[in-house]
Amino acid sequence: MADTPSRRRPTIDDVALAAGVSRGTVSRVLNGGHWVSPDALVAVNAAIKKTGYRINPHARSLATSKANSIAFLLTESHERLFEDPNFSVLMRGAAQALAEKDMPLVLLMAGSDAEQRRATDFITAGHVDGVLLVSSHRGRQEFMAELVAARVPAIACGIPLGFERKIGYVSADDAAGARDAVEYLVGEGRRRIATITGPLDTSGGTGRLAGYREQLADDLDETLIEVGDYSRASGAAAMRAILDRAPDIDAVFAGNDLMATGALDVLKASGRRVPTDVALVGFDDSPVALSTDPTLTTMRQPFERISHEMVRLLLQVIDGQPAAAITLPTELVKRESA
Repeated sequence: MADTPSRRRPTIDDVALAAGVSRGTVSRVLNGGHWVSPDALVAVNAAIKKTGYRINPHARSLATSKANSIAFLLTESHERLFEDPNFSVLMRGAAQALAEKDMPLVLLMAGSDAEQRRATDFITAGHVDGVLLVSSHRGRQEFMAELVAARVPAIACGIPLGFERKIGYVSADDAAGARDAVEYLVGEGRRRIATITGPLDTSGGTGRLAGYREQLADDLDETLIEVGDYSRASGAAAMRAILDRAPDIDAVFAGNDLMATGALDVLKASGRRVPTDVALVGFDDSPVALSTDPTLTTMRQPFERISHEMVRLLLQVIDGQPAAAITLPTELVKRESA
């Protein structure tokens, strides 16, 4: 059986011939359409479709000195990537926003020192044009200093503690969300309100604890505070510790929905009814909030908007604009647990 000759890949010259314009006009259309007449723009776009021409991304990156891709840098363990649904929501939203610009999103894991070193080497070598930084922890940020020193465009999800003036960010209003959650519990007649915080080396952990403290003010009881790490297991461990110290609590505000789920497991095991005996409020409005029994009352973070705003701000930085910071409001979602 004879080999069938492969179909030649269409070139810019083929597009120019089909459109009846010069090669330079086609090139200008492919690079943004500047200084091209409306009629020529229509003709070139029609010729691109007719010929099946596709841009060679490698050639373009050589010509523009750009990689035409963005990194989604997650500074958490592989286990957390699969346990916490918020990361997949953020990643999906960022990928969708970049798809509109025909740019791929590259996932880089940086939960360990070795992974951070490899990720930093990859990024600073120019394999991506910018970085979406997710879940940064104070004290494990040497790689962030390297990115800043290398002038790599970056936007963080949440306030990058210690780098607030050097890296732009998009954040939910953690403190205001926590105040609203506690205010709601107080309005429901709850008086012994405990909290399980997120890690205090993150802006979410510190911000939500600050809001809890501010809302309770003079009624604050430090023995009702326990620190978690955003995992379900840490929520369960923190709930057991709180119940040992203060069995008379009547409400819990957890720093995220996964920890609230762990707390719910322990409350049920201890014979406490939720919300009759103990009301429970989470934070995030992640998919897990709908999977519990009872379903979780929680503070909603606008994750899709956060991811789209991160992409928008990052592309601005890549284009040479100053880094910006945006804080978005949260919203109380009332369900069955409080």
